[in-house]
Amino acid sequence: MPVNMVPEQLSRTWHTVIRLKPVQVRYQLQYRMPSGNGRLNRFRYRSSMAVTGSPVKLIPWITKPHAADGNTFSFLNREMEMESGIRWDETTFGKLWTYNLNYMDYLLQERMSTAEGTRYIMDFIRDLPRNSTGKEPYPISLRGINWIKFITAHQIRDRRTDHALFAQYRLLKNHPEYHLMGNHLLENGLSLLFGGIYFRDQGLFAKAEKILAAELPEQILTDGAHFELSPMYHQVILDRLLDGINLLKNNHVFDNQGPLLALMSEKASLMLGWLERITFSDGTIPLFNDSAFGIAPSTKELVAYAGRLGIPVRMTRPGQSGYRAFNFQNYEIRLDVGEVGPTYQPGHAHADTLNFELYHRGKPLIVDTGTSTYEKNGRRMLERGTAAHNTVQVDGLDSSEVWGGFRVARRASIIHLHEEGNTIGAGHDGYSRLGITHYRRFQCEPDSIQITDKLTGRNQKEGTARFHFHPSVQPEIEDHTVRFRGGTISFTGAGEVSVTEFQYAPTFNNLQPARVVEVLFTGKLSTTITFNQQ
Repeated sequence: MPVNMVPEQLSRTWHTVIRLKPVQVRYQLQYRMPSGNGRLNRFRYRSSMAVTGSPVKLIPWITKPHAADGNTFSFLNREMEMESGIRWDETTFGKLWTYNLNYMDYLLQERMSTAEGTRYIMDFIRDLPRNSTGKEPYPISLRGINWIKFITAHQIRDRRTDHALFAQYRLLKNHPEYHLMGNHLLENGLSLLFGGIYFRDQGLFAKAEKILAAELPEQILTDGAHFELSPMYHQVILDRLLDGINLLKNNHVFDNQGPLLALMSEKASLMLGWLERITFSDGTIPLFNDSAFGIAPSTKELVAYAGRLGIPVRMTRPGQSGYRAFNFQNYEIRLDVGEVGPTYQPGHAHADTLNFELYHRGKPLIVDTGTSTYEKNGRRMLERGTAAHNTVQVDGLDSSEVWGGFRVARRASIIHLHEEGNTIGAGHDGYSRLGITHYRRFQCEPDSIQITDKLTGRNQKEGTARFHFHPSVQPEIEDHTVRFRGGTISFTGAGEVSVTEFQYAPTFNNLQPARVVEVLFTGKLSTTITFNQQ
């Protein structure tokens, strides 16, 4: 390792660790000790745990995509056939693929038979002592809910399944993910809720209540957004929250369920409103931060599920999340003028401050690069970096210092936010280490958008504004003007304007060639997007 890399790594680590909550540090240390997380690795299925569950009642939930056919499994656009038996710790396609295998969402896919689903469960139980992934808290959380739903749908009463499930819930109860917090801890709480109701276990329910009562008010912002600011994870969490509401509404087991149900219903209503606001007219979400299509239920599915549960859509004023939406007959634009995410858990954040996505007449025009992988590699770094987004990069640096796959060291903070009518402007200090502040203003009119970028400060540095076009769009440059079917983009204050290729990632492991326009400038750049009259 080069000597000059050591201070840089120490700096990144320091600026990451100082933002952690004390409870995260404590649990990080505890789970790394042999007497802590070591218990996970020495887990043994104990058939002597004679705890059986009780049937629960649930109204129809959202079914999962088809992912399993015999011993052939397909997740994240990667398919594998396991002819000699299911390898629950298979890592050929990366850790996230292994997680999906262990979540067992496919138990809830359409036309999953009782016999086939039971075979998967029994195979998993037999292999559990050797399956390190299956014993991690997050897979336990998702799998536990899936097992209880499958058991409910197929009216299964099986002691071996119950004993294994209770053993896993005991493990989860003793190892909630306080070292990570964020959506992981919320998933832990929602799953423990299912375990508490299914097993009529006051201890599991109390743990769930403690987690949810603390985390829901913190993680669901005042405008309804999930605080990690990934529209995809917002959909995932909302789906799970609606499942929890489904469970509590239809199963009255503990006397103190009422306040928790009220809290969950209130937050779900807010989440629905925020999601409807940022969803485009074609039903898709902006791919801000770690987001990809095909992972979470659609907005339409979630609104319908909420309707079946009697949960209304509650719209509030745009606020804390920093995500804004403007809709006109000619176009829809989604803006990010918010923070990178919670200070102590920005694992799914990108260096994309003041980013935007633009749809023209219901079709994507300017898009985010997206997310194709969670592996710690060059592609992951590229997709999280500023150059992969529709904002300004200065001196080749990222506006927030993303590193290590899921970490952020120094990060941009929003300053000077101003909103009036269809105009919104904000600055950020992500380039303060260069002595630069980036300020961007959007002025949205029915047939045009004016974007003004300013780089101010003690140093004069060159900025690069990027505009990533959807693969279906072929932009052409003529005299500093970009022409596309349906309109033009012109620049004032630009130096060089060029077009090059990038890889668009709408789903995991799916890269599509597309074009990005790069505009070099110093000081100030005015960009005018004009749509043709039709």
